[in-house]
Amino acid sequence: MSILRKLGFGLVATTLVAAVVWAVMPQPVPVDLAAVTRGPMQGEIAAQGVTRVRAPHAITAPITGAATRSPVEVGDHVIAGQTVVAVIQPAEPVLMDARSRAQAEASVTEAQAAVAVAQSNLQQAESGRAHAERQLERSRTLAEGGTIARRMLEDIEAAYLSAQQTLDAARAQLDLTRAALARAEAQLLAPQALTDPDAPPGACCLQIRAPQSGIVLHVSDENARLVQAGSPLVTIGDLAQMEIELDILSPDAVAIPAGARALVERWGGTGILEARLRRIDPAAFTRVSALGIEEQRVRLRLDLISPPEERAGLGDGFRVHVRLIIWADDDLLQVPQAALFRDGDGWAVFLRDRDRARHQRVEIGRQAAGQVEVLAGLEEGAQVVLFPASSLTEGTKLTARD
Repeated sequence: MSILRKLGFGLVATTLVAAVVWAVMPQPVPVDLAAVTRGPMQGEIAAQGVTRVRAPHAITAPITGAATRSPVEVGDHVIAGQTVVAVIQPAEPVLMDARSRAQAEASVTEAQAAVAVAQSNLQQAESGRAHAERQLERSRTLAEGGTIARRMLEDIEAAYLSAQQTLDAARAQLDLTRAALARAEAQLLAPQALTDPDAPPGACCLQIRAPQSGIVLHVSDENARLVQAGSPLVTIGDLAQMEIELDILSPDAVAIPAGARALVERWGGTGILEARLRRIDPAAFTRVSALGIEEQRVRLRLDLISPPEERAGLGDGFRVHVRLIIWADDDLLQVPQAALFRDGDGWAVFLRDRDRARHQRVEIGRQAAGQVEVLAGLEEGAQVVLFPASSLTEGTKLTARD
């Protein structure tokens, strides 16, 4: 065998051995890496909220009557004590059927007869009192001369007082019968539209003026209609005094501190609005979620503290996105949540140590926005494996994925 052939066989054998060695050697595992950093963190609760005008003023009808067409519309600006927001005419009498009218007319006739009787009784009482008065004057003159006894004078004085009282009673009776006549005649009054169609609509109406300055948020009905006392007419509010109403799960509500800061986003305008928690309702309510699960939720109310010029166009009942900040820290050691995995009853990560994986248990704290606070086990600048595979073990060679 020639030398060249020997060299060729040796080269082939070397190549085969190298290929076998390379095939059986463990290859570096490509992984995603992230660094342990130190920086600010804050815990948030995100929820959908609805804007509300604080302390809106609902105006109701003080009397039963016919409301004219609304003088204001939704969006109109009103001035306290000046702008008329509603006009109510007193209720018109109803039309009567033939029987009711006949009964009312009979009542009028009866009342007129009673007035005539009372007038006759009054004239009789006036005559009796005048006679008693003349007799009393004569008796006093005779008593002064000793012609009649003192006891007879006292009887005549008593008769005069009785006649005066009879006259007073007759006058009161006449007033009573006249009032009854007026009441009976009032039963025959017809609606104004039938008797006086040209009467101005505001001639005898109640005009309701705005109790506060602001903007008209709601008009219950713009058309003329009959309203009962207490019926809602107009709602007025001040858009400068806005709040946000939202509800969250009751366990989340427990973790929110009093006066928590909130950020309002996706409200339709530019920028982020500032808000602050004013109140958490002490009682929860049950709501069924879209998945059919009963949830106990708590209603929160936040005050918008951004000035009105920064939230132009934001009105009552608008939907917004709210981020409630429940805690914040400017300097925390943190690691991506994707690097953690369960290790018994604790947590662990895989560190990149000289291009090899090293198992490291860690102690964690609060979590927020995909980051976890590191209390022990890691140092700033260390590189950890993100989304570690179950096949990854201690000592595995690593390479950073592009």
